[in-house]
Order: sequence, then structure tokens, then C-alpha cells
Amino acid sequence: MKPIFLTMAALAGLGISAMPATAQTELTYMMWGDPPEIAVWNQIVDEFEALHPNISVKVEIADWDSYWDKLRIQTVGGTAPDIFAMDAPIYPDWQSRGALLDLSPYLAASPEVLEGVYPGPLSTYQLDSGTFGLPRDMQTIVMFYNKDMFDAAGVSYPDDSWTLEDLSAAAAALTLDTNGDGRTDQWGISTELWDMEPFWGPVVYSYGASPISDDYTSTLVGEGAALDAWDYINTLYTSGGIMSDEDLESYGYDGFLAGVAAMTFSGHWVVPGYADLTFGWDIAPFPKGPASRATLVNSAGIVASATTAHPDEAVEFIKFVISEAGQTRLAELGFAIPVLDSVVNSPAYLDQPGAIDQTIFTDAVAYAHTKPSFRGYEEWSATVGDLLSEVWLDEMSMQDALAEITPSADEVLADNQ
Repeated sequence: MKPIFLTMAALAGLGISAMPATAQTELTYMMWGDPPEIAVWNQIVDEFEALHPNISVKVEIADWDSYWDKLRIQTVGGTAPDIFAMDAPIYPDWQSRGALLDLSPYLAASPEVLEGVYPGPLSTYQLDSGTFGLPRDMQTIVMFYNKDMFDAAGVSYPDDSWTLEDLSAAAAALTLDTNGDGRTDQWGISTELWDMEPFWGPVVYSYGASPISDDYTSTLVGEGAALDAWDYINTLYTSGGIMSDEDLESYGYDGFLAGVAAMTFSGHWVVPGYADLTFGWDIAPFPKGPASRATLVNSAGIVASATTAHPDEAVEFIKFVISEAGQTRLAELGFAIPVLDSVVNSPAYLDQPGAIDQTIFTDAVAYAHTKPSFRGYEEWSATVGDLLSEVWLDEMSMQDALAEITPSADEVLADNQ
């Protein structure tokens, strides 16, 4: 029997309406990250698409450096992804370029979206001109320590009673020439000293100082109690307790992961990579300074392009990512702390694989300083970090570096007011 084909006109003649195919809106979400993250993000997308069958989302992941290069090129070329990840400190720069969609009208219509979101990370995205993004996850800096090295040296494990002086003493005891060839091959501390986030920022704050004024018009690293903080850091470094940049490079810039450093300072992003280490390790709060205990909290944000052809659908995806369902899936990744209080206090976050106490990361929010976020941050940070690098390379004294940092960094701030 031959198949029978009915035209639209014939169907109409029979009194039957043909249902038009529903248009599918396609979104692209771009982010930095590691390949293993794609599986969880695809789960998030699957759950979102089940709730929004007319929207599909394609996830693209690149490494940190490639991500920003690609994003800049696409944005300038008018082909920016509909939705993309944002680093909080440089968020004001991207907003000032007109690159981001203002979410304020959507949030005003659905204020419940922000219920339970940690206020510190959230405040970074709430500008006088509007809210152009939301925090996707957050990071606090804590101490990681190699239990096997501590045991071998007879040093007690760090706890919440530790001060920076305890840190110095432990670093000295754990910096060793283990094979007797006259060269250090085990260090007390492995940490980055270019960027403020892992180490020098928390130390400066713990001395009661600040790297920058609250209105982001003055660089303060070279005055007051900050000078005492730098004296502490420089003494720790020149004594050999902190790995040099040359030594760090030899071990892939993570001496702790390589098993040659007893301590490091980092955020939750390293936890999945440390899970398979063959030595025992644990975490502890950042040691207290003379003025207080301090650390930094930073967030990765999620934003929509100002030029997206589908702003409503893009916002729906952003809302889902910070919902309880989306945040629960992100907690399973183990790379960060959820920004939703209900998920932070749920088994999805607290009962992650491994023996570490996850509340050490979240308790740190109470004494954490939000990593500065302002126009010109990237250039300002590079100005400070590059001059500090000359100190760590023994090409400039700390005193001379700080004297040069202040006017140079202040010029950057003035240019971005």
C-alpha cells in the first residue's frame, strides 16, 4: 500500500490542525576549568533542560589563560557566548566595557533567587549601576599540611590556636636537607607570592593593615602595619622557609603536591587534585596574626553577555545554577564552596569524599576579607606583583620595592576612577 501524504490544506479540510514544531533556543556557556568538570556541568544542563525543554545549553571549557584570551576575542568580535564565567576582582572592568547584561530587572521580579546566597560574595556583583552577574561559587584560603612530614619532624599538627609565629617555627623545623648534599630538598612552605590571594594578602590583613583603601583610590601596602607584615613575610622567605620561584618552577609550581613542601595555602580548588596523594594530609585555619585571624574569600561569578540574542533564557540558566539543585550538583565537583547556605549545610557539601573537615573552609568566611574588586584591578595587581617578584628574585630590596609600588599602583588607580 502506498503511503498517503496530506498537505496542510488537506488537513485543514479535514478539520485537523497541524502542531508547529517548537523553536529550540540554543545557548552557549563558556567557563574556565578542568576536563573532569564537564561531566558535572552536563548533569546541570540536563536537569535545566528537563525543566526548560525549549532551551538547550552547550558548555565550553578552557584552561585559565586560554579562556580569557578567547573571551576577549569573541567579545570584541561580537560573538561572545550567551553566558560565561567571571572572576570577581575583574568583574567591574568587564561591566564598565558594556559587555554584561544587567540582571537587576530580573532579580527585582524574582527576589527569591537571592535568598540564602552568602552576602559577602554577592555584594561584589551589586554595583551602584546595577547587578550584572551573580556569584557561582566561592573560595576561602586555608592551610594544607603534610601529616607525614610533621610526624617525621616531631612537630605538632596545626590547629586553630596557631599564630604566624607558630607557622615560622614550624617552617624552620620542616625545611631540611634530607640527603645531606648541602642543599635544601624539603621546604616548610610552598606558596605563590605574586598574587595576594594565597598568602601575603591574609598576612597583611592579619596585621591589621589593608593592601588598598576602601574606595580603591590609594595603595596601602607600603605604610603602617603593612610594613610589619612585609617584614614577617620577607624574613620567612629569606630564611629559606618558603620555596623560591625557581624551586617552585622545578616542581610544577606546587611543592606540596610534589611532596617536597610541608605546608601550602590554597582554596578548595586543589582538593580534588590532592585526593590521590600518597601521603597523609589535612587542613587547618589560616594562622592568627598580631591583630586578628584573617584570610581572603573570592568568588567565580556567572554573567550573561549584553549582546546575547536570548537574555530571558540566559537569565533562567543563571538562576538555575545558583538554585539549590544547581548548587548541589556543583558541590559534587569538589572544586569550590557553594554560595547557597542551604547547600553548604547539606550532605552534598559536608559529606564529600575524604577525611577533611569541610567546615574549616566555610567557617573562614566569618573572618575573611573579600578579595578587592574594582576597575583596573588586573593592571594594579600586576604592578604590585611584578615589583614584588623582583624582591623574591633578589633583584630589589623590599624597602625599595614598596617605595616604587605605591606611586606606580596609585597611578593605575587614578587612571581607572
